[in-house]
Amino acid sequence: MSSPSIVWFRDDLRLADHPALRAALDRGEPVVGLYVLDEESAGIRPLGGAARWWLHHSLASLADDLRARGSHLVLRRGAAASAVRSLVDDIGAGAVYWNRRYGGPERAVDAELKDGLRSDGVEVESFAANVLFEPWTVKTGSGTPFSVFTPFWNAARNLPAPREPLPRPDEVPGLRSSPAGDDLDDWELLPTRPDWAGGLRERWQPGEAAARARLREFLDDDLGTYDAARDEPSAGATSLLSPRLRWGELSPHTVWHAGVETGGGTGAHATSASRFLSELGWREFAWHTLYHFPDLATKNWRRGFDAFPWPALDPAHLTAWEKGETGVPMVDAGMRELWHTGYMHNRVRMVTASFLTKNLLIDWRLGEQWFWDTLVDADGASNPFNWQWVAGSGADASPYFRIFNPERQAEKFDPRGLYIDQWAPDSAAREPIVDLAATRKAALQAYEAVKRAR
Repeated sequence: MSSPSIVWFRDDLRLADHPALRAALDRGEPVVGLYVLDEESAGIRPLGGAARWWLHHSLASLADDLRARGSHLVLRRGAAASAVRSLVDDIGAGAVYWNRRYGGPERAVDAELKDGLRSDGVEVESFAANVLFEPWTVKTGSGTPFSVFTPFWNAARNLPAPREPLPRPDEVPGLRSSPAGDDLDDWELLPTRPDWAGGLRERWQPGEAAARARLREFLDDDLGTYDAARDEPSAGATSLLSPRLRWGELSPHTVWHAGVETGGGTGAHATSASRFLSELGWREFAWHTLYHFPDLATKNWRRGFDAFPWPALDPAHLTAWEKGETGVPMVDAGMRELWHTGYMHNRVRMVTASFLTKNLLIDWRLGEQWFWDTLVDADGASNPFNWQWVAGSGADASPYFRIFNPERQAEKFDPRGLYIDQWAPDSAAREPIVDLAATRKAALQAYEAVKRAR
């Protein structure tokens, strides 16, 4: 009698370069895929609306891919430990495999479940799959976590090179019939009242096949101009791979080795490849920071920043920022792009975040939460990490006195106004809700409280 293997999919919705899936196949028993929508375990952050939209379509794609290869994806909702144990009991599973997660609550869930299943005689193994370097392997000379990116990345690159990605299996032998599970539509991940996802449908096609196609398209057609044009939001020079990495439709190992191979040699192409790969390094640094500081989304990484005197919230200012109605064209264009597509160009993310925290003097946590709800690529590390970087409270943070002037940013990176004309052509006719010079001065004065608290 067989004892099937369960592969517990999480933020790794792919078949290629999936070490947990490979382990299950090597075990030689039928394989059952499982995804758990966990909104109950302690500390697990519920997904935002745009993320739920992406998840629905990526799960549908993964289910199709498994079915085409002979297996099934079982969907269950609830606390992960209970859901996994329930499926183990239902099918008499002899092994459970997953790829590791690095957030504090997620690690706690995984560790407790691993111990419990092993005590019941079930084989359980976890694997490195979703970062290039496990967070505990990159350490300073004194064995402490890094707080500055450049030495972190230098140390990481001195470690053994990231492993080669595993091939995608042609077959995934499963059970004759799928175990009981939820219907994806019953999870109601898609917006209906109202359906605000039209722009997301126009912009994105979730799923592993589309992710691999986009990686190839970027490397073949756009990599050569990446270094020169990546800061221009109208240039179309960025990879658009961030949601693919967030949901694990591509592994960072796949992206890394494809970038190294394509960017070999010298000249502009090699320079662009090096710059692109360093952005993977920035993602690694975010996960490194979250692993060592699990409260990244709710607490200042720099504790001295707790002294910052955030004024009483002006709800009208927050709403104007969220809706892209500030009267500041670059800010409004970015916020409207975000609402329509679930995405925003990285340069504009910095501009809009700086405007919220340093011109409107609104706590970075409110902006982080808005991005969490509206970005298709918001993950538990990069989203709060980047917000704290802009706010000045995070690891290797931008100095607080570096306040992005949205008008100068538009002149430099959107000189012909193409991006602003696309997303906020009416914004220039509006009266700005704040004076940029006066609010910059007020922000610098408020920061004096942080300096005095050192």
